[in-house]
Amino acid sequence: MRELDYDVAVIGAGTAGIAAHRAAAASGARSVLIERGPGGTTCARVGCMPSKLLIAAGTAAHTARSTDLFGIRVADVAVDGPAVLRRLRAERDRFVASVFDGLGDLPDHARLDGTARFESDRTLLIGDAIRIRFRAAVIATGSSPIVPEFLRELGARVLTTDTLFEIPDLPDSLAVLGAGAVGIEIAQAMARLGVAVTVIDTGEAVAGLSEPGLVQQAAEIFGSELDLHRGAEIRAAAPDGDGVCLHWTDRDGREQVTRASRVLAAIGRAPNLEPLGLEAVGLRHGADGLPDFDRRSLVCAGAPILIAGDADGWRPVLHEASRQGRIAGANAAALAAGRAPAAPAPWTSLAMVFTHPQAAVIGAPYDPEDDGRVIGAMDFSDQGRARVEGLNRGGIRIWADRSGQLLGGEMLGPAVEHLAHLLAYAVADKQTAQSVHDRPVYHPTVEEGLFSIMSTIIQKI
Repeated sequence: MRELDYDVAVIGAGTAGIAAHRAAAASGARSVLIERGPGGTTCARVGCMPSKLLIAAGTAAHTARSTDLFGIRVADVAVDGPAVLRRLRAERDRFVASVFDGLGDLPDHARLDGTARFESDRTLLIGDAIRIRFRAAVIATGSSPIVPEFLRELGARVLTTDTLFEIPDLPDSLAVLGAGAVGIEIAQAMARLGVAVTVIDTGEAVAGLSEPGLVQQAAEIFGSELDLHRGAEIRAAAPDGDGVCLHWTDRDGREQVTRASRVLAAIGRAPNLEPLGLEAVGLRHGADGLPDFDRRSLVCAGAPILIAGDADGWRPVLHEASRQGRIAGANAAALAAGRAPAAPAPWTSLAMVFTHPQAAVIGAPYDPEDDGRVIGAMDFSDQGRARVEGLNRGGIRIWADRSGQLLGGEMLGPAVEHLAHLLAYAVADKQTAQSVHDRPVYHPTVEEGLFSIMSTIIQKI
């Protein structure tokens, strides 16, 4: 068996792993990056980028059909499903290629291909051919879509984000299990491309929102474009010709049946930890079964092992994976050299959903039981710029403490991807409603909505 020795071993060459390896090397450690494939990062290959390409196509079709509001008549809109998917894959492959180009610059001694598993808290095995001794390791193995047990016998009739973007044509109909970020994004895009879409979710939330007023608006808005069912329970799934038949009960306990060409499992993702053989390491585990780790340093309890990105199940979004990778890599190098790891404060939480209208959740979560908060609200229905654009749907809720310091909020509306960043920066900088209110805001812009909310908060404190 080939024996290798490194200061830091990074398992996984996705967003977090690549960042960790570079940070470890920049800190002076001899680091190796181990990838079992297919590589290219979840975001570029099966996540952020292909989903946004599908959304862009759906938006183009929807916009073309919705010009009557402005006195513009479009006679007919035809969707070429194979062409939509060919363009999606071509652009997706370009993004993935750029990731591989970056990895291609790594020297041979800094990269290994194969499936790694822990032999002990200081050694890894890659297959039966290589043993790696390390002083610190970073787990950055990403995550995979969860497929419920009742769907696992349906074969190719079941889609996940790992397979959805490879289909040659759009299905006639699609049942989507899950109304979270992934499920509702794909569901709306498919509906706008002419697919008959049914969304079924066991919970009440939509698009990651939890504030009741915004959840209800989201359900009504998305429900106007597709068949949306919340508070449901799937009873069984079976083949139905070339498609699938779902038996489920609605929130009132009534039996329902949905037939569709395909079903998309969009109920979440699970960290890819099973092949690692963590039982050989002696890590402590939390109530969720995942390794117990410090959310500042990313060091796992029980061994010189760190965990970053989707593998830790904490904040599975790209900007967090990249930052966590940098922290984990630098701290792995520190542990390898006998230095104390750094423990930077987490970033302000920021999650977005790229539906239309867009949704976002920022900072401290909604908490109706916290009487130490004041909440400012606005509705986009009569907001000037939103009405001009014909995008006047949704609203914003922002909460602050009794001194006026901004804590967080939820948004559903136009340009939310930009408004959410402004609020995230204000929360991170511990700004007050008054300090944000005192900033300039141009007219007419949707940012004026933030200005009006700050006025409301100021009046309440």
